[in-house]
Amino acid sequence: MQAKTPSQSFTTVTDMVLPSETNPLNNLFGGELLARMDRAASIAARRHSRRIVVTASVNNVGFNRMVPLGSVVTIEAQVTRAFKTSMEVYMDVWVEDRESGERTKANEAIYSFVAVDDTGRPIAVAPISPESELEKQRYDAALRRKQLSLVLAGKMKAKDATELKALFAE
Repeated sequence: MQAKTPSQSFTTVTDMVLPSETNPLNNLFGGELLARMDRAASIAARRHSRRIVVTASVNNVGFNRMVPLGSVVTIEAQVTRAFKTSMEVYMDVWVEDRESGERTKANEAIYSFVAVDDTGRPIAVAPISPESELEKQRYDAALRRKQLSLVLAGKMKAKDATELKALFAE
């Protein structure tokens, strides 16, 4: 299977925050943002795999900035690493200033997806070949994140998590 670049899966989803999507402080509900990110990430994973994809995990979400009512929100998602049947998708969430149009990074997240066939069975996906420096950093970090998740879930022994151990080597 031929490797693909992260840019081949790049997805941008832009939308506006409406009153029914806000909390009592008139900021976007966290759950609404999670759903938007899930849709953007699933499109990126599908573009990479050209298969049906299912969300395997929400690995990390940072709610770093409130997203007020009326804001224009843009989610940028792309596959950062592919494993046998799973893919890590990294997302940056941007909010536009109403007056200047300047974009500020509000949140980020990392989701994992599994490609499946028509019967729901996992199916192999193409590897990733990162190009930019940021893509290479995210690619390398993805293996550490995967190993950490496996160790915490009891599916990998800590002594076998070579990428994690390398962080602590003297």
